[in-house]
Amino acid sequence: MSYSVGRVAGFAGVTVRTLHHYDDIGLLVPSERSHAGHRRYSDADLDRLQQILFHRELGFPLDEVAALLDDPAADPRAHLRRQHELLTARIEKLQKMAAAVEHAMEARTMGIDLTPEERFEVFGDKDPEQYAQEAEQRWGGTEAYAESQRRAARYTKDDWKRMQAEVADWGERYDALMAAGDAPTSPAAMDMAEEHRRHICAWFYDCPYEMHQGLAEMYVSDERFKAFYDSMRPGLAEHLRDAIGANAARHTT
Repeated sequence: MSYSVGRVAGFAGVTVRTLHHYDDIGLLVPSERSHAGHRRYSDADLDRLQQILFHRELGFPLDEVAALLDDPAADPRAHLRRQHELLTARIEKLQKMAAAVEHAMEARTMGIDLTPEERFEVFGDKDPEQYAQEAEQRWGGTEAYAESQRRAARYTKDDWKRMQAEVADWGERYDALMAAGDAPTSPAAMDMAEEHRRHICAWFYDCPYEMHQGLAEMYVSDERFKAFYDSMRPGLAEHLRDAIGANAARHTT
């Protein structure tokens, strides 16, 4: 079985031009040519392309990818194991970064001054100032934003740490709730949603049920918030959104 360059590009999600370039530099030379001279790729070629794309996703330059794949002593299974390890490590790092971005974004939004060391510790090479500006653009004219700024101006870093500890404890208990199979409409899930709302009321601003439901939609639609909640447990953002909706319904009907 062999495949045209167009079909392979479609399989792999790359451009035909990319495949031509890989051929030109000897990184992925198709095993066959049609009578008309067109490239034809075998299953073995597809395996090699998969390896190339794995390494490229992990940041390897093309010359290093070629050296790795053309090493006669290399074990294909060892390649896959190493790629799995690297991808797993990258996923864990991204999950931690998502939580760190959320931490720094909220700190800046709520007016808590991070030291230069703290800024770069949590963000790496990202500047949290951009998120503070975005928050002000989105909510700067609201009473809730103004109230959160007033309250946060009184908070110390110990207050911030205590708030984060409360969030972490809540997240662990929500994780356990989902692990136990509780539906978003269960009393336990609605109680957790109510606790979430009261946490906002206690620390930031008055959060009536309608506003809480609006926030819940943002937790799913905004990838940064979704990543933060899903870092506690995959699927938590959507589960919480539904639990917030159910909790609002039981208190407003």
